[in-house]
Amino acid sequence: MAGTIQARNNDKRQADGTEAYLARVRTVSSAPAYASPGSLWIDGGALGALATDYKARHVGDVVVVQIVEQVTATSSSTVATQRKFEANSGIAALAGKISTSGIAALFSPQSSSQLQGQGQAATKTSIRTSVGGRVIAVLANGNLVVEARREATANNERQTVLLRGVARPGDVTPDNTLLSTQLSDVEMELKGHGVLSDSSRPPNWVVRMILKVVGF
Repeated sequence: MAGTIQARNNDKRQADGTEAYLARVRTVSSAPAYASPGSLWIDGGALGALATDYKARHVGDVVVVQIVEQVTATSSSTVATQRKFEANSGIAALAGKISTSGIAALFSPQSSSQLQGQGQAATKTSIRTSVGGRVIAVLANGNLVVEARREATANNERQTVLLRGVARPGDVTPDNTLLSTQLSDVEMELKGHGVLSDSSRPPNWVVRMILKVVGF
């Protein structure tokens, strides 16, 4: 029963996310929709593009999205400062050949400060896979809203890949594939759920508070 409720909640969140995404990308396009009132000819009909290849162009058509994403970021910084201060004050001689051995050094402060710091950070992310998706909407200017989703479960670990984006119909290749780098307004999620994800996920706030108290 709990699993059924959780699955329904996940479906509801996915539907809400899709509706919000469609509402956002539809506001970008302002081109008027084509219409042929009083005529049997329709520009977007099945016979409107006899010379084109058989590829996705309507709502519900299947398209293969090749995800080719690579992000590399490197940051390095070095800081070095040094400061030194010395001062001497005393009496070297007095009249009448009076000895100054006890008061030769009256005030002799010294100060030294040094700071050295070095930091370096490197991030590299690479995703290469092919995901089958579908056209979920066609904008007024003819661009396609594509959504691709794949779930794979193995060894009690479930991996989910979700991709949404807007593509031009001309970018769909004759073999009905589309590169993720050709999409605009891209939303991509790669998440896992299972024994590996649970072991690497940060603990909740209760466990973090206990760890702070016990000192581990």
